Amino acid sequence: MGQVKVSINDRSYAVSCGDGEEDHVRELAAYVNRHVAALADEVGQVGEARLLLMASLLIADELSDSMQKNRMLEEEIEKLTGARASAEERSSQSENAIAEVLDGAARRIEELSKRIEAA
Repeated sequence: MGQVKVSINDRSYAVSCGDGEEDHVRELAAYVNRHVAALADEVGQVGEARLLLMASLLIADELSDSMQKNRMLEEEIEKLTGARASAEERSSQSENAIAEVLDGAARRIEELSKRIEAA
């Protein structure tokens, strides 16, 4: 089990994490720290707990927006997948129809060729 020291609002915290996840935890902490620092610049040092709460709410809002966009993209992918399957079916039907027309034309050409040879 890994352990990482991170700093948020100039306060150090020891955080346990899975082996190999240390850099990721540091990146997450830096992300939280940027939000806390921006809030501290905006509203001042209103207390560690309040800054962390406000930053958490902002990050949760970002996550909510991202999840909503993800759902919309998944729905769009579903629609496009359905449209693609429908287009492939129409294409296959068109290919079959063209093949039938070409077969018919080839048969008629053969018949005409036989008539011409017989004449």
